[in-house]
Amino acid sequence: MSHLIAPSVLAANFGHMDHDVQMLNQSTADWIHIDVMDGRFVPNISFGFPVLQAIKAKATKTLDVHLMIESPELYIEQFQKAGADIITVHEEACTHLHRTLQQIKDTGAKAGVALNPHTPIQVLSEVIEDIDVVCLMSVNPGFGGQKFIQHTYRKIEQLKALIVERNASTLIEIDGGVNLDNAPLLLRAGADVLVAGSFVFNSNNPTNTILELKNLTR
Repeated sequence: MSHLIAPSVLAANFGHMDHDVQMLNQSTADWIHIDVMDGRFVPNISFGFPVLQAIKAKATKTLDVHLMIESPELYIEQFQKAGADIITVHEEACTHLHRTLQQIKDTGAKAGVALNPHTPIQVLSEVIEDIDVVCLMSVNPGFGGQKFIQHTYRKIEQLKALIVERNASTLIEIDGGVNLDNAPLLLRAGADVLVAGSFVFNSNNPTNTILELKNLTR
């Protein structure tokens, strides 16, 4: 499988979201990454259900919804109904991670788990077969435009080894500081999905930047 590109609309122009979603529809992007922040789990507040619904109404791509929120289990069904195709929760925010993964799957959405930079891969060893996507945070969550954390490469390799050992079909997604310099190294380490926000939307030609990321080889 070739790798997937998931531009993050956290870096889009909120005053022209319709235009930016149409651009993503027409680009070689595979998913649209939507960061939901509650101001408690992370020190920022972003999108809620109305914005997700508005994006869903225009988007033709898979909506990859990343919940950086406390008690995500309280909102799973609402996010799926609002348009999420993939729902990713943080391991650090889930008291009963296995139950939350089953709750996501029961809605018909694909289930993802995100890990903060300090969280070891081993916490997923008992649930990896139940996870469709693991999102490794390569920056600390909460803000766009941060510097890439170098030990992410080692975590990708560790996660890939776990997936192979368990014969799981889990995809490895990288979120934070992705650009054309580190993307080839991420893919070689085993990444399947690259999230890019500021790098795409702050470029002179976002469509071409997405294409450049898509055309990289492992």
